[in-house]
Amino acid sequence: MTSYRISQLAERSGVPATTLRYYEDAGLLPAERTSSGYRVYGEDAVERLAFISSAKLLGLSLEEIRELLGVREEGVCSSVRARMLPLISGRIAETDGRIAELRAFSAHLVGVHADLSGPAPAGPCGPDCGCTTTGPVPAAGPVPVELSPTRLTPEAEPCREVPVACTLGRAELGERTAQWQQLAAKTTGREEIDGGLRLFFPTGAELAGELAALAAAEQVCCAFLDFTLHLTPTALQLDVRAPESAAGMPADLFGGPA
Repeated sequence: MTSYRISQLAERSGVPATTLRYYEDAGLLPAERTSSGYRVYGEDAVERLAFISSAKLLGLSLEEIRELLGVREEGVCSSVRARMLPLISGRIAETDGRIAELRAFSAHLVGVHADLSGPAPAGPCGPDCGCTTTGPVPAAGPVPVELSPTRLTPEAEPCREVPVACTLGRAELGERTAQWQQLAAKTTGREEIDGGLRLFFPTGAELAGELAALAAAEQVCCAFLDFTLHLTPTALQLDVRAPESAAGMPADLFGGPA
């Protein structure tokens, strides 16, 4: 019978040892202890981790994954499928809602871009010059896009219980970090905020779209991060927050001060 120490399982599966310990504490990955106190995982651990990683990529919560693992242990695939179907249907509905929000935001950006591309008045800015957004979006404030509606806010401490775990492999993680740092090179300023960083970028529909797309992708693998994108005709701002246990994550993504 094959067994793995935690370092062996981490190397075999590509899942960091810290995440393996977290999965054990969360009741997803059972482990035995040797007489010396070392963790030992059974031969099914690699396949079990593959199932967990797959379920996380589908956007399922740890509680839902724990339930699915219990059904899976009964050894009947049809039962697992029957439980997964309504969960996936729920994620489809949530994703469609998010897509609709992003499309609405994109349409707003296109309208602002069209207004700003027209001829400018000869004198100073005025109510109809296009530099101030009118219509359903309040002219006095930014246009918010909440990419993580149930995640972190300074007023919602229970949301900080979102598990700190990433589903990306080493190569994917390096690529994702490089993508963030490439965008970070375009910042015009940054400041610390409660729980994270606020980054300022040159205004522009294309750059706003890049930020929104990458933040949405980050939510798939790191659900504990919170992103809020604000756009005004003269400014583009991204707020990134993390729970206390991952307080250094925003700085890791975006590097040091600009």
